[in-house]
Formats: sequence, structure tokens, C-alpha cells
Amino acid sequence: MLANAASYQITWEKLPDDFVLDDEPVDNINQPALAAALTESLEQAGRLPANALAITNYGVCATLNGRFVVKAPDWGYVPSIRVSREEIKRSYTPRLQGDIPVIVMEFLSDTEGGEYSSKPTYPPGKWFYYEQILQVPNYAIFEPDTGGLEVYQRDDSGRYQLQTADVNQRYWIGEMSLFLGIWQGSRENRIGYWLRWWDAQGELLLWGSELAAKERQAKDAAQQQAEQERQRAEQERQRAARLVEQLKALGVEPEV
Repeated sequence: MLANAASYQITWEKLPDDFVLDDEPVDNINQPALAAALTESLEQAGRLPANALAITNYGVCATLNGRFVVKAPDWGYVPSIRVSREEIKRSYTPRLQGDIPVIVMEFLSDTEGGEYSSKPTYPPGKWFYYEQILQVPNYAIFEPDTGGLEVYQRDDSGRYQLQTADVNQRYWIGEMSLFLGIWQGSRENRIGYWLRWWDAQGELLLWGSELAAKERQAKDAAQQQAEQERQRAEQERQRAARLVEQLKALGVEPEV
């Protein structure tokens, strides 16, 4: 039987300022763009409150039997922090500094990143850390090259269970009142698969460039409608003028 979180004495302590964080390069060249896209659409839709925290390759900490553990998910969302952002510029400790993340995501790379590691001994694997130590309710694993997405949700037994997508191939993230799914297209010169958000009504949360394009289209449509109205008014004026001339030719003085 695998060990669980009870094997550890878990405390929530601020990472010391002199703690040396791993300074490894991002495994996947697409990771920064994928993460930025997730955050931007939340912000554009007004779904990233001032006290919320979108984490990108950023250390989330816990202390296990007096030893610090830091894992940096490729993306995650914390609904509320209770400290200033200056205090969490290097890392974030849930429960001490705010809520636990409601979702963490890992983007698979060509190298073995341990996204599925349930290793319970120190230092614990990512899966075990998210599931048993942090107890993050939603864990997503995304393969950018193929568009494969696995979403796991923590059940009453405290274990992650693989979820089945809905008819639109999306997953409901209840803590965010949003669907998570795959979208295929182009952004920032990258053509491929992206993770996107949809609201409860099925409306896609747009990026800034998409919102700008939508506004331009609306403006163009409004200008086109105004021009059509101007042309119709001019045509009506011309018809009225012709009618006046015809009446005058018949010796009828039209009433003004």
C-alpha cells in the first residue's frame, strides 16, 4: 500500500529568502505561450480578480517533516491570496498566504517530467504532491503536439479520478465556473492546439487580439449600416425631388 500524506507532518511555512530555487529552463518551448494564453483570456473576461493568482512555472511550497518541497506547475490558479504580491514574488505557500490552487496544469514535453509520479517518499512526485499534500481539486495534463488533454478531479476518497469530457469535449471546472477544453488555431505565430476557457453558456473567453478583431468587425458593421442608411435617405430625397418636378410639369404646385 502506498504511503499517503499521513506519512508526513505537513506545515505551511514561508520559503526562506536564501532558499535556492531550481533555475532550470522551461522543458517545452511552447509552455510560456500556452500559459500566457490561459491567463490572458481570464483577465480579458474580468475573471482574474485583483487578489487572484495565476501561476506559471512558479514554485508552490509545503514543508514536509521540516523539509521544504517546491513544485512549479506549468500553470495554476489560486482564487485568493491574503498577502501582498511583494511577499510572494519568489514562491507561494498555500494556507499560509492564501487559498490552495483550484487547478494545476502540466504541459508534457519530450523529456520525462514526472507529471504522473506518485512517488510518496521525499521528495515526493508531482502527482502525489498535488493530490495528497496540496490536495488540489483539479489536475490537468496537456500534450501540446497532439492536443491530448487529461483532466483529473479529486474525489471523496482523496484520489484523482480521470474525467470524461462532455459532448463538446470540454471539462467543467466547478471552482472557476468555467469549462476547459482544446482549441485549434493560430496565436503568436504558433499554429496548433491550445487550452481555452468557455463560460457556463458555452461562450469562448476571448484573447485580447480576438476582442480587438471583434470590435473592429462591429465597428465596420456599424459603419456599413450607417452608410446604407445614408444611401437610402439620399435615394428617398431624390425620389421626392423627382415627384415634385413631375407634379410641377403637370401644373400642380405641391404643398410644402
